[in-house]
Amino acid sequence: MNIDLHSYPPFSGKEIVGPKLLPQQGYSNENYIFYAEEKPYLLRKFKLEDRNRELEYRVQLLAYEKGIAAQPLILDLSKNMMVCEFLEGEHKTLLKKEDLAKLATVLKKVHCLQTDAEVMQLETMFGSISDGLKEAFRVIETFPEEPVLCHNDPNPKNLIFSASGLKLIDWEFAGINDRYFDLAAVSVEFNLDLLDEAYFLASYFRMERWEKEKLEAYKTVYKALCEQWFQSNT
Repeated sequence: MNIDLHSYPPFSGKEIVGPKLLPQQGYSNENYIFYAEEKPYLLRKFKLEDRNRELEYRVQLLAYEKGIAAQPLILDLSKNMMVCEFLEGEHKTLLKKEDLAKLATVLKKVHCLQTDAEVMQLETMFGSISDGLKEAFRVIETFPEEPVLCHNDPNPKNLIFSASGLKLIDWEFAGINDRYFDLAAVSVEFNLDLLDEAYFLASYFRMERWEKEKLEAYKTVYKALCEQWFQSNT
């Protein structure tokens, strides 16, 4: 990799080992680990070209300040890369009740972050809209809009559980969206049954009422977006 990490102030004059390509790669980035004076860092080379990386960096910094993300250190658009702290921990595909409660708490913190990004228009993201998707959007329109800053991609690979708590990674899809989108994504990605879903929603909403029909509609939207995305990237 032709990147001189010593040229960036955080690593100037430090002994650096790596970077080394990590064996498991996502669809959105190539991930490398390197060490500066024995402390690990993550270098992400971007694959997707249609992401607002400056927004991603700002959002991740806000999330870091709330203790729910790794600290971002460098964004170099000329090199198409970002450097942040390396998080040690575990990815889980099955969530126990305590994990669901932690995730609900973290998403509440994400949804309280403030940014000047525009509200996402989900309908415009589809090349074609099926009858089922049209019905989902019709249902969504019957409920009040609840725009917040969403992670928009809370899948198992983007959640890291450790002794210090739960943190989210890969913020490239973050943006202003209805909070039910994140909640629906969790239910879909972790295949929550009715009891676990109810526990997760109760942990998130506390004394508030939640709308089951709205959640189901956003599940349909999320599944359709995932299907379209994977078809276009295979």
